[in-house]
Amino acid sequence: MPLDHSDQKLIAPTREAAEAALRAFAPRMGKRYTNGRNYDRGPGLHGDVSMLSPYLRRRLLLEQDAIEIAVREHGAEAAEKFIQEVIWRGYFKGWMERRPIVWDQYREGLIRDLAAVDRDRGLRRRVAAAEAGQTGLDCFDSWAEELVDTGYLHNYARMWFASIWIFTLELPWRLGADFFFRHLLDGDPASNTLGWRWVAGLHTRGKPYHAQAWNIAKFTENRFNPRPAELAEVVEGLESEEPEGLPNVTPLRTLPVPNPDRPTAFLMTEEDCRLEDFDLSALNFVGYATLSASHLRSPLPVSSLVEEFEDGALRDTASRIAPDATGLRAGVPTDLSRWASRLGATQIATPYIPTGPLRDWMIEAKRDLEEAGIDLVEWRRDWDSAIWPYATAGFFKVKKQIPAILQKTGLL
Repeated sequence: MPLDHSDQKLIAPTREAAEAALRAFAPRMGKRYTNGRNYDRGPGLHGDVSMLSPYLRRRLLLEQDAIEIAVREHGAEAAEKFIQEVIWRGYFKGWMERRPIVWDQYREGLIRDLAAVDRDRGLRRRVAAAEAGQTGLDCFDSWAEELVDTGYLHNYARMWFASIWIFTLELPWRLGADFFFRHLLDGDPASNTLGWRWVAGLHTRGKPYHAQAWNIAKFTENRFNPRPAELAEVVEGLESEEPEGLPNVTPLRTLPVPNPDRPTAFLMTEEDCRLEDFDLSALNFVGYATLSASHLRSPLPVSSLVEEFEDGALRDTASRIAPDATGLRAGVPTDLSRWASRLGATQIATPYIPTGPLRDWMIEAKRDLEEAGIDLVEWRRDWDSAIWPYATAGFFKVKKQIPAILQKTGLL
């Protein structure tokens, strides 16, 4: 199971760059991807993986676009592994939508862990050494440096890193997830949180991921060759942290239908930057705004690489929809209702905001919107509606439905 793919720094956060990157990787979506995707060849040499996830995460590039070109270039069978990796993202998002309390528990647990770091000088030193790449374990330290410098880690390196963080260094898993979330260009609340939970044995309960020396040596082509004694020889999942087991599955949120007769303010966020796909002509827009929110990822400072990528993606989105859009920052939640009220809007429309930090902020903002008589309406993409009903257990349940999902969305 992957955590999720990412990208190198200094890539352009635009739809044009996303589509160019998709075209460039298309010849490698078949056999080369299948055979090479697990190899971490080092910074600047990750040519066997797509590097598309910062675009997919913000929907500057759509998942179905990536799958469509893979099927066209290689056929569904030859591109099976690539297709599955793309659908993992939708599975994780859907799983979190069906169990949003898991996100709440993560955020609450993170606050407790950060308080423990403040109290415990020894823990504080150990966490700081891990984040600075100063543990003395060469592979781990190199991955920490690559993550901070580039906003990227190879998929396999993410799993090894998380396993070593949890089982070898014996650090709280949520602090590691927060470290990733603050630095990954493709950081996604569902993929990141559930990926760390998977490594810890909390997602697929009783099956933690064990980073082993031989595996690291093989899939880094001996770039790293740790001694077995340097890594935890036995790992046990953290199920005891959650003795009650996984929470029950909940229904997907029912979305109100936008009223075409009401004066509407349009809100652009990094959750969906392909707004041309929606029928905007059907609504009466009186104003537009971008809302930057990547700083909400953590109580700690978020990487400047992440914030700059988000800002660039929002500027690119606005340039295609409304070049004179107002720039908002998710700060005091009442700011949103004040902006909409100044426009005379009684409705704010935006693409779907999934479970995560921005959703938390919007829940607070909705209280003031309701007092001001302003409704928030969202669109959910057909792609999500095709995958999320199956995202109730492990990935296998979604995997079995991939042919039906591709058929339903017109990709087969």
